[in-house]
Amino acid sequence: MKGLFFYNQYVPMYQKIKIFVLAVFIIAGAYATAINVRHVYNFNPSWKVFVGENSAASEKGFDDSNWKSVSLPYAWNEDAAFKVAIHDLPTGIAWYRKHFKLPPSSKNKKVFLEFEGVRQAAQIWINGTKTGIYEDGISAFGIDITPYVISGSDNVIAVRTDNSWGYKEAATGSTFQWNDKNFYANYGGIGKNVKLHVCDKIYQTLPLYSSLHTTGVYLYANQFDIPKRRATLNVASEIKNETARPESVRLKVTVADRSGKTIKSFSGQPIVVQPGKLVVANAAAPLDSLHFWSWGYGYLYTINTILVIDNKEQDLVSTNFGFRKTHFGNGMVELNDRTIQLKGYAQRSTNEWPAVGTDIPAWVSDFSNGMMVESNANLVRWMHVTPWKQDVESCDRVGLIQAMPAGDSEKDVDGRRWEHRLEVMRNAIIYNRNNPSILFYESGNKGISEEHMLQMKAIRDLYDPHGGRVIGSREMLDSKSSEYGGEMLYINKSARQPVWAMEYCRDEALRKYWDEQSYPYHKEGAGPLYKGANASDYNHNQDQFAIEDIRRWDDYYIARPGTGKRVSSGGVNIVFADSNTHFRGEENYRRSGEVDAMRIPKDAFYAHQAMWDGWVDLEKFHTYIIGHWNYADTIVKDISVVSAAPQIELFLNGRSLGVQTAKDAQYDFLHIFPKIKFEKGTLLAISKDAAGKEQSRYSVQTAGAPRQITLKPILNPKGWRADGSDLALIEVEVKDKNGIRCPLANDTIRFSVTGPAEWRGGIAQGKDNFILSQSIPVECGINRVFLRSLPQSGKVQIVASSNNLLPAEITLTTQHVAVNEGLSELAPLPDGALRRGETPTGKSYSTKRIALEVESAAAGANQEMAENSYDDNEMTEWRNDGKISTGWITYTLKRDAVVSEVVMKLTGWRSRSYPLTVSIDGKEVWKGSTPRSLGYVTLPIAPTKGKTITIRLTGDSKEKDAFENMIEVTGTKQLDLYNDPNAANSKGQLRIVEIEFYKTPKSNTTD
Repeated sequence: MKGLFFYNQYVPMYQKIKIFVLAVFIIAGAYATAINVRHVYNFNPSWKVFVGENSAASEKGFDDSNWKSVSLPYAWNEDAAFKVAIHDLPTGIAWYRKHFKLPPSSKNKKVFLEFEGVRQAAQIWINGTKTGIYEDGISAFGIDITPYVISGSDNVIAVRTDNSWGYKEAATGSTFQWNDKNFYANYGGIGKNVKLHVCDKIYQTLPLYSSLHTTGVYLYANQFDIPKRRATLNVASEIKNETARPESVRLKVTVADRSGKTIKSFSGQPIVVQPGKLVVANAAAPLDSLHFWSWGYGYLYTINTILVIDNKEQDLVSTNFGFRKTHFGNGMVELNDRTIQLKGYAQRSTNEWPAVGTDIPAWVSDFSNGMMVESNANLVRWMHVTPWKQDVESCDRVGLIQAMPAGDSEKDVDGRRWEHRLEVMRNAIIYNRNNPSILFYESGNKGISEEHMLQMKAIRDLYDPHGGRVIGSREMLDSKSSEYGGEMLYINKSARQPVWAMEYCRDEALRKYWDEQSYPYHKEGAGPLYKGANASDYNHNQDQFAIEDIRRWDDYYIARPGTGKRVSSGGVNIVFADSNTHFRGEENYRRSGEVDAMRIPKDAFYAHQAMWDGWVDLEKFHTYIIGHWNYADTIVKDISVVSAAPQIELFLNGRSLGVQTAKDAQYDFLHIFPKIKFEKGTLLAISKDAAGKEQSRYSVQTAGAPRQITLKPILNPKGWRADGSDLALIEVEVKDKNGIRCPLANDTIRFSVTGPAEWRGGIAQGKDNFILSQSIPVECGINRVFLRSLPQSGKVQIVASSNNLLPAEITLTTQHVAVNEGLSELAPLPDGALRRGETPTGKSYSTKRIALEVESAAAGANQEMAENSYDDNEMTEWRNDGKISTGWITYTLKRDAVVSEVVMKLTGWRSRSYPLTVSIDGKEVWKGSTPRSLGYVTLPIAPTKGKTITIRLTGDSKEKDAFENMIEVTGTKQLDLYNDPNAANSKGQLRIVEIEFYKTPKSNTTD
């Protein structure tokens, strides 16, 4: 099999490796002083960029003085981010050059460059000599530049990048499946970080297999005792000897806690490393008093692995690492011995921003990913391609579980393109497997063959056998090899491997649109057709978008752990932040985010806070009123309150407008107080427990006339660095004289900036989405803009003004960053966030109902298929022969029971309604037509004791797609009637995928 290559030399995927566990390397940013210790430099400063072709640019003496000066990460087409649609992003050739000088201490050392990635392809020259080619557009890669650089002299690196959509692999002519105009926003060039490593000639390798064919340091923990806070740390470090003689090497390990205090030091046995050879050194030791990494608790330790030779420390690598225990089984996921229902977002792996694309510092990644946790999400499923290292490490720090894909588009492939996917999975696992937040490896955004799944699983087993992670793919519901699965839109349940929804709620909404009664009075759903079809679901107002999010999540909440043997492990909503990718609504970017592209929350963000605050069952009752309270005096409208509390009371200016209980809720979380007449003042909702004790409150207040502008800086917690790449996020609001934000303000704000900073701006509805414009409107009274620092430090003054509003002004200071001959120290990383605290003790759910076991079934037709309807396999079904007279099936329970619920997944669930009766021991207990759904329907019945339950078809089924606007990228609908060509015309069919029977527990008990 061919792999990524340098000098056109291919390396087999499954080459024999003499170790059974290998490594991932994560830069911690700080390296202890030791004899001959390695040094890692920030290689981001002092680059030059030219867009276009110039073959002479590879030469060392080429004059690049007129090229644009930039600091990395820098995508040369960042100006187009959100200005144009994904398919119109500029592509082509761009050259990057940099002059640098190595310190004298690097003489006779090894020197490596580590690129976190380039889009799409790159050719690299050092001092005029071509050193390699990189092509997959995802993987990190490294170059051993030792033979080409001169210590103490001027060196030049030249990189020719090509981000063409149709780029083809040089050696094979194959395209790359994920280089896709729908999903993978194409920000070209060196849009990720670059580091330079200097180390001795016997050293711990880098985890850059795609080019160096090395695997670095592998860390994993086992022998957990969560209550006693104990675990054993295992370390395996790959070592290479590039000296001329054998060396006896001992691996020393130190463990430092979050404060930097060393809590453990231990060593492995000495091993001999022969010249030119790779070996793995191992060490292990138990640790106690541990803080376990958890959801919303990004507690990380610094693991220093040190090579000791002749009692001297020769090499040191620091890795940030979190201890956590996982278990996957019985349809559920456990983290640190506690069941967790997955809830979160399917976010584009580019995680991009307006006018900067992916060119952001680490703290901005933490700001964005931390907002997911703030919304009470616990999982991000990165889509289609592996996220860059900065986002991976960010999720470690904020305490956000990750599902990490390799690279794909929308289908299984074969030949060279399948080999690409295997190679990227290998590269990504090796590079990222020490990151505790990764729990899932995703092999495909759509189901793959069993053969392919086994190949992916073999990669995981070879390179990360002990990391506590499962590998699977979207769909794969009946796979024997996939360790998890789940469909994109629908509700799946399992008593075996976890299944969770990969991309539910695909609707879109512009943050600017509150509701139909608010400026600019956008009619709900109004917008152009999408490929000739109604696109109202992709042109929502904020209020209906939030309600749709509530409606969709409720299906997974109903099927959560504690509701039977077969449960849903949860699901992820697509997407978290508005994205410069495929869209169906009126704008030229996707607006499915719970926050907009500048991460300003929509109503749906706060709705999720209220729905998701618990590991499984809710542990805190939130309250949120959807919308604002600024209307014309004639307006009468329904007020929507989001809460799962037993009681919710609504007040207007101190008067009670009524109390609703949990029984009044729609979709478990939504309370509609009808026909409330607007009156200036304060609208207040209070959530109470069953005893009437207040749990939380939320209010909205009528704002007065717009009076003033306010500015609030959101900055790097370590200070705004004058490095040419750090950003300042400035929040601008329009407020009344009392400081209340005016929710209907749409004033244009004019910005002026003086000092060492570059204007990058924000986004708003209008020409070119106002990208890079220094005059930009607030929307709903608020907006945000970016400024980028320059390499010179100093004071930056920002003035914001608008007609008829009091202006605002702030002054910020950028901090000097020393750059010496093109090299600087690594920027300090943000501290880990501990917002939710450590994993709670106790169970996370109570038993809501008890599943009743079926002993056998007798059917009116196709008796041999009857067991398919209760086999815990959603890819099988029982069906009759199309005659109403044979449309019955009788289930016999293992023992008599008081049946209180019948739950079914019926073939054609989104489009077909079946007229049925349900009888228990011959007594009819339910009659009607089943509702259409996205999976399961529950038929509540009066509790009835019996042993046999008969489901009988009483007439022709009726076809009408209840989700007709829910369409795929291709514009096609999923009818979910399996592969039966006559299904849609077989009105006399009864078809059951899965059926479940439940009784109510005598009392809800913790389980």
